[in-house]
Amino acid sequence: MVNSDKPNHARRDFLKSTAVAASAAAVGSLSLGRAAHAAGSDILKVGLIGCGGRGTGAAANALTADTNTKLVAMGDVFENQVQNSIKQLKKNAGIAPRVAVDDGHCFVGFDAYTKVIESGVDVVVLATPPAFRPEQLKAAVDAGKHVFCEKPVAVDAPGIRSVLESSRKAKEKNLSIVSGLCWRYDNGVKETMQRVLDGAIGDIKSMQETYLCGMVGRSVQRTPQMSEMEYQMRSWYFFNWISGDFNVEQHVHSLDKASWLMGDKPPIAAWGIGGRQTPKLGNIYDHFGVVYEYADGVKLHAYCRQQSGCWSDVSDQYIGTKGTVNVLKHTIQGENEWRFKGSGGNMYVLEHEALFKAIRSGKPKNDGHYMSTSSMLGIMGRMVGYTGKRITWDQAINSKQKLTLDKYAMDVNPPVMPNKEGKYDIAVPGVTPFV
Repeated sequence: MVNSDKPNHARRDFLKSTAVAASAAAVGSLSLGRAAHAAGSDILKVGLIGCGGRGTGAAANALTADTNTKLVAMGDVFENQVQNSIKQLKKNAGIAPRVAVDDGHCFVGFDAYTKVIESGVDVVVLATPPAFRPEQLKAAVDAGKHVFCEKPVAVDAPGIRSVLESSRKAKEKNLSIVSGLCWRYDNGVKETMQRVLDGAIGDIKSMQETYLCGMVGRSVQRTPQMSEMEYQMRSWYFFNWISGDFNVEQHVHSLDKASWLMGDKPPIAAWGIGGRQTPKLGNIYDHFGVVYEYADGVKLHAYCRQQSGCWSDVSDQYIGTKGTVNVLKHTIQGENEWRFKGSGGNMYVLEHEALFKAIRSGKPKNDGHYMSTSSMLGIMGRMVGYTGKRITWDQAINSKQKLTLDKYAMDVNPPVMPNKEGKYDIAVPGVTPFV
């Protein structure tokens, strides 16, 4: 483990990475807002990478957010995903005429993302499973594309460090990166959080995040012809090397709101519990309870569970010296009682509106820092749950554990393989080491 008493440059780099100002543009260069219309058209060409349910939804949201957009390229590991996505999008009468993807721009395979990026698009929507986002974000930024990046942005610390570097490069290139952490774009949540940040409940003393729900995730029936890689890719939610585990993939929304309240500064350490009690595919847990300790003494108590037949609750509740707030109910109790009475809007569309506005105005928007911090909180929670140890932020962000592969193919063994009984080993607290 890293000795947390020693100065750590990686942590300082992490905190500073998205605070670095974009370098001055070269004399005579065009803003990206104008360069996007080099052909004299106001139309922004969109490419979708990852054509599952979330990707299909994100593409529809993007086309809804800006009527001067066209979906012109799509890519996925599986051909049926691409075709199913096109069919679904064309059923939406409001956007169907702008689903302009011909056969030559339907790309299939692990390298489909490179072909979408190279197809002449202006904007890339990244909606593949989390394991692939660092590499795909890097490729998009290197190619000079604006990006909508779904959450979470990685499944391990090396991936987070890669995303931070890509976000830094995007700033230098005046490219926009908008995150799929959608609650930051909900009108009611935004106003509620702003009031709390302005002091409506006084100094924050304690935070509680809960994401307790039933079973989530889809799997496929395995066939004899299906390789282990294909099976896991089609059942990706249940394998931690692809999803990060459910507290990373889903609970990141809750962790993001708490991080927002803390100014997106990381905690100093975390500890907690986790495990699996119910039958579940793959090697992920079904419950976590993690306490994050911040430098000012504030603690975030974060609980998430995916078990059927149990009490459900999804809420964000914060306690301050002058009152309390329930973020999703948009209410403040105490000295400054208040309730939001406006319209929350469609946050899934609003986030894309923000992206296109930034592109067209030539004033880039970059969510890289906070989407990395929040995703790392989920990864850190998995670390403490799996190992049973108290882990510092320095240790977590500098972890050398890499869950993903460098090369992918359907006939390559994935990082997680079944044991002799045909099942997948899961982490054991107190036995599984921190790397």
